[in-house]
Amino acid sequence: MRGDRLISILLLLQSQGKMTAKELSEKLEVSERTIYRDMEALSGTGIPVFADRGKNGGWSLVEGYRTNLTGLKELEIRALFISPSAQLLDDLGMTKTSEEARNKLIASFPSIYRKNSNDVWNRIHIDTSTWRKRKEKIVTFEVLKNAIWKENKLKVQYQRADGKMDERVVKPLGLVAKGSRWYFIASKENDEVRTYRASRIKSAEPIHDTFKRPKDFDLAEFWRSSTKTFLENLPSYKVRVEVVPSILPRLQFTDRFVQIVEVENKNEDGWIPVKLSFDTESEAIAYILGFADQMNVMEPKKLHDKILMMAEATVAFYKQEN
Repeated sequence: MRGDRLISILLLLQSQGKMTAKELSEKLEVSERTIYRDMEALSGTGIPVFADRGKNGGWSLVEGYRTNLTGLKELEIRALFISPSAQLLDDLGMTKTSEEARNKLIASFPSIYRKNSNDVWNRIHIDTSTWRKRKEKIVTFEVLKNAIWKENKLKVQYQRADGKMDERVVKPLGLVAKGSRWYFIASKENDEVRTYRASRIKSAEPIHDTFKRPKDFDLAEFWRSSTKTFLENLPSYKVRVEVVPSILPRLQFTDRFVQIVEVENKNEDGWIPVKLSFDTESEAIAYILGFADQMNVMEPKKLHDKILMMAEATVAFYKQEN
């Protein structure tokens, strides 16, 4: 409805400062022409909105203008009170702060909404920890957090995937939690933005040098884009196997990077052909060997022969032991 959209525009301008008609139209999923009509309507009601022309122009509110909009809808209240991850809040040292903020918000609502707010908290809980509690130790977490807020450059010792150590100076931009794992986003001296696994940062030392955070940097957008690029460039090793029916449900539950591409109909021997995708050949070998005589490689032939050789070598080794 138009009334809701006008309020949304007002809130966006209060939080963002300045937005173009194009940005507002994309955010609210309407045409730019509709946005211009909405701006006329806001101006007609006495809301001090104005437009700056030119390359860096856009719509904004008169400096210092604020409005109190407390009429939250039921779905908006639910969205506010979805339980955050207790583990991630604990990592950030914000568990108590989050609870206090929630209680203050509830107290500010009309009584009719207070029960709904608590109901959301009690009915939906988000847990990002793993079943086996394999939490990564991040020795530099506090230093990373402080440097992000203070815009202070850091000299870090970073352990690469191959185990080698690198020393580099970085400009901290943000932290991203993926599941229960933290990633540190920072730019190098040449302003190239990189992603670092936080647990691999073995030391981090603030240097007496600050930096100016890029105005156009959007942490969420960077993460979405870099994740998409990462997934598109992942190696892929396709395998066709046949499995006994009893293990088919187990193929869904594994810690390895394996994806079921296709499950075919049961063949004449009672086995089920399945197409699998792995990152590498070595991942495929380790995974398939774990199922012993309950999984048989059909393609590629080279993989079948390698697994046969490894199985024969294993049998020979254990016979020699006896």
